[in-house]
Amino acid sequence: MDPQPETHGQPGRAHEREFVRMWDELEPIGRDRSTGGYHRYAWSDADLLLREWFAGEAAARGLELTDDGNGNQLAWPADAELAGRGDAVLVGSHLDSVPDGGAYDGPLGVVSAFAALDLLAERGVRLDRPVVVAGFSDEEGSRFGIACAGSRLLTGSLAPDAALGMRDRDGLSLAEVLSARGRDLAAVRPRPDILDRVSAFVELHVEQGRGLADMDAAVGVASAIWPHGRFRLDFTGEANHAGTTLMQDRRDPMLAFAAAVLAADEHAREAGARATFGRVEVLPGGTNAIPSSVRAWLDARAPDEASLVALVEAITLQARGMSRRDGTGLDVTPESVSAAVSFDTALRDAAAALLGGAPVLPTGAGHDAGVLSQHGVPTGMLFVRNPTGVSHSPYEHADPDDCLAGVRALADVLAHLAAA
Repeated sequence: MDPQPETHGQPGRAHEREFVRMWDELEPIGRDRSTGGYHRYAWSDADLLLREWFAGEAAARGLELTDDGNGNQLAWPADAELAGRGDAVLVGSHLDSVPDGGAYDGPLGVVSAFAALDLLAERGVRLDRPVVVAGFSDEEGSRFGIACAGSRLLTGSLAPDAALGMRDRDGLSLAEVLSARGRDLAAVRPRPDILDRVSAFVELHVEQGRGLADMDAAVGVASAIWPHGRFRLDFTGEANHAGTTLMQDRRDPMLAFAAAVLAADEHAREAGARATFGRVEVLPGGTNAIPSSVRAWLDARAPDEASLVALVEAITLQARGMSRRDGTGLDVTPESVSAAVSFDTALRDAAAALLGGAPVLPTGAGHDAGVLSQHGVPTGMLFVRNPTGVSHSPYEHADPDDCLAGVRALADVLAHLAAA
């Protein structure tokens, strides 16, 4: 974070110094110095360092660290009587990243959760409910393809067998990776015993858009998450020579893929939705060879579920038309689909009021907060202003003063939920 706020030696601002220290410690982990982006994938060496960092921050605050068996880290109050209550307030986010991602998506929420606890201690706030800091595992799904895998496993919306069978780009299954890391595969399972002790969840996140920048507000409150999904499109054809095969004799699956890309752009624009092909694999991958297959992943998001279904159907229809013309094949597999999420109304309204009428706005980005909300946990989200709106990129950014405003806002919400 550069520039940093001046906090050295100023009374009552220890939480700000702690925020800067934590941010500086996280900065080098998993960073590609050539691009400035981060590669923090689930169960990678970088991820293990992040887990150690989280454990250290929990210990420094006298919190008891537990792991739910799914890789989600939970830091509970050491007071056994307090921790044993069934009305805990969960707060946190994730530490993993997309390929070459930004520094703020996820880590800002975890750092802010610890800093908010520091601020509550500075204020002398007595917490009547346990506040538990969470570091969710594999939120981005960058390695195994399923977003929010940790929170989905925790809630039971992702079956353990299906999760353990997921494979990364090197062909390694999650089961193989966990075994290599010394993890207990039998512990991968839903944890209603944990969720039954949670009365609310609050996640702070950098805004992944420029809504707050346009409103000139440092902090906002989330109202909802758009429905969204990841769909795998498998186009099949016939490999052949690029120089000798007549155009009319080709069974080139790349053409149907190209039709899908153009359709995604056209129909998303018309519907006010979002459609992106951000990953594609081509076989055999030769410059002078017509492909035998193209595998592509569509990320689709829309303001409502009917619009999302219509968007994916329109893209698929246009691609199938090209496939029929060329004699190629197309299979579409939904890999993960998340319904629309409306966050807890009472929590949303209370947060907006506590923050002096902070803006309330929806988002097209998925979060662990959405998974817990769908499971029935009263959930809210706070957003910190992103001056350019750029996210999932090394250019993702939030100003230091806005980040600290987010810490104060989060502390206010936690005090409302958990203070005596």
